[in-house]
Amino acid sequence: MVDKKKKDSANEGEDDIEEVVLDDDTVIFQEEKEEDLLIPRNDYLSSGVHIGTKLKTVHSEKWIYRTTSYGLYVIDLHATDERVRIAAKFLASFDPEKIMVCSVRRYGRAPVRAFCKVTGARALADRFIPGTLTNPLIDQFKEADVLLMIDPHADKQALAEARLARIPVISFIDTDDYLYDIDLAIPSNNRGRKSLSKMLWLLARQIMRERGKIAKDEDIEITPEEFESKITRIPSTSED
Repeated sequence: MVDKKKKDSANEGEDDIEEVVLDDDTVIFQEEKEEDLLIPRNDYLSSGVHIGTKLKTVHSEKWIYRTTSYGLYVIDLHATDERVRIAAKFLASFDPEKIMVCSVRRYGRAPVRAFCKVTGARALADRFIPGTLTNPLIDQFKEADVLLMIDPHADKQALAEARLARIPVISFIDTDDYLYDIDLAIPSNNRGRKSLSKMLWLLARQIMRERGKIAKDEDIEITPEEFESKITRIPSTSED
């Protein structure tokens, strides 16, 4: 049963993990008083933002809160919240059209497009074409001043080109990720469908607040649910 709930899978099993681990963690977090977070702690928990993998790196261990009975590392939500604030302030200082947001992961594409719709950034949410950030001779070339990535492993081609182009990189980081060539990391579950939509929604909202486009206590018009990738179920067919 534990193997079935591995977070690394990019399927409905991720939702199963979120529910199981949430029950485990809620007991602990309920004992703490309400903190000054960007969203209520339970909003983070219900989206599985805190759920890491069964692996950790020397770079991620400082953000690990504890280990669950399933062997999954739990991410410290205080660190997540703090890094969202820092990243939003940094990104808000750039021309929106010079912000590139990259995700080749299936569950990252819809949230990335929604994020770009809200913030005015430019999406790289399909297959990353080599030379996109470094070769001005190809049609797909895009000039960028900063790169926001969902997963440094899945988006490694974009990361490599950002390094060559000397573009600062912000990336969501899971417990099994490294920080090589990443300038600012946001520790969070960067593979779960609900987690990705919640984190990109939160970052978009905070950027708009930093720009003064909405009030400090105001939400953006698009909801976290509208950021979320939809699961398409293929109907089973039976032979006559």
